[in-house]
Amino acid sequence: MKVAFVSSEVFPFSKTGGLADVSGSLPIALNKLGVEIIIITPFYDTIHRRKFRFNEEITTQITVTINGRKEKAGVVSSLLPGTDVKVFFIKNDYYFNRNNIYTQDNDEDERFIFFSLAALEFLKSAFEPDIIHVNDWQTSLIPYYLKNNFSASFPNTGSLLTIHNIGYQGIFPPQTLDKAGVNPSFFYPKGPAEFYGNFNFLKMGIVFADKLNTVSPTYAKEILTSEFGSGLEGVLKERKKDLSGILNGVDYVEWNPISDLFIVQNYDVNSIDKKILNKEYLFDLFELKFNPDIPLIGMVSRLVYQKGIDLLIDAIPHLMEDDLTLVILGNGQEEYENALLSLAERYPNKLKVVGHYNNVLAHQIEAAADAFLMPSRYEPCGLNQIYSLKYGAVPIVRKTGGLADTIIDASEKNKNKNPNGFCFSKYSSQALVRAVNRALKTFQVKTAWNQLMINGMLMDFSWKNSAKSYLNLYNQIANEKRKS
Repeated sequence: MKVAFVSSEVFPFSKTGGLADVSGSLPIALNKLGVEIIIITPFYDTIHRRKFRFNEEITTQITVTINGRKEKAGVVSSLLPGTDVKVFFIKNDYYFNRNNIYTQDNDEDERFIFFSLAALEFLKSAFEPDIIHVNDWQTSLIPYYLKNNFSASFPNTGSLLTIHNIGYQGIFPPQTLDKAGVNPSFFYPKGPAEFYGNFNFLKMGIVFADKLNTVSPTYAKEILTSEFGSGLEGVLKERKKDLSGILNGVDYVEWNPISDLFIVQNYDVNSIDKKILNKEYLFDLFELKFNPDIPLIGMVSRLVYQKGIDLLIDAIPHLMEDDLTLVILGNGQEEYENALLSLAERYPNKLKVVGHYNNVLAHQIEAAADAFLMPSRYEPCGLNQIYSLKYGAVPIVRKTGGLADTIIDASEKNKNKNPNGFCFSKYSSQALVRAVNRALKTFQVKTAWNQLMINGMLMDFSWKNSAKSYLNLYNQIANEKRKS
């Protein structure tokens, strides 16, 4: 099986979120299963040129016709660190030297049309895949191109589209149709390319990809509803038989308390008592009075609509009435940042807010926290709750998407199911506070709390099983292509 994995960001080269983590981990797991896989991604100017070893630019230039003009691309190659998985970078200074992976520039549509076309032009001469695996809106035109503009070049190649977050669709004015070279016959009310009068990249991918998947089983069901489908639930229902959910795995090399280089005291499920030294360190770092009997709740999150920050802001005054300490790390929407920082000033001895992302501190919070809070409005998969399980930070989550698939509520009815956290269903600050209060009561019963920690730390969410599910999808697509 030969697979080209195409993504707009790949850790450790480029990252804004979970897509990068998946793109840097899943191909490694697939490679271990015998898949011949390469990764294709843009060569952004934000990629550290000295940190990684790159082969010299391939001299054969790729030419792409876009928006009525010809643009050239070079290709630079490297390996995912510590592996033999090849990464090919599409290089074009005009489109990818912007100081940011994603921009608010007027030609944001062009940037990823160009990337998609350049990736296909590169594959024509360098690698003939059985499957092209595309991810999110930035690469969602590739399934269309495979069945139209490039059908002669890839007659036996199938496509899989993974939707990591349906809230981001790549919606642009109708003029994007011409830039992309899409047949105008596909642009009509409710047609493949049309979305409320605009052009929609993700919708094109949903219509033309051979198979679709999301990053958790529950999210695959949720996006078929008007509450979670972001306007695409109708077209997704038409593709329901081709839609599945595969839970993301996590990188236990990067996120594991026994080997984590960023924390002051390593530990595992057999030395769980050492975890408290990380808690003591974090209290000292934030100049807080340390009390081992008062629970520390951590939160590492983008401060955006999706993550339930409005609930958190409403809940904090009520939470501050209890014996707990809350540490929040993250940035995002300015109004959320300002509201949380204002609350931190109001409760200086119980609430600390760091309004920017810091990877080292993220690891330290996971290692120090007794509990970890994720009150998401929706959560396609979520990774932090999985990291928290491994670090013995008991998750408190809203029951949605991947959070519902990974966290088993510590209720009486689940006592024989190895519960590992606390869940609430209703999207309200009152429900959040009740879930936290349940956690606080359980925290006072050390044997019960330790069992929750142990249950979580023993769970395995590595990529091994998820990669097998992706390989099964690839085989389904390949078999269907052979029959057609």
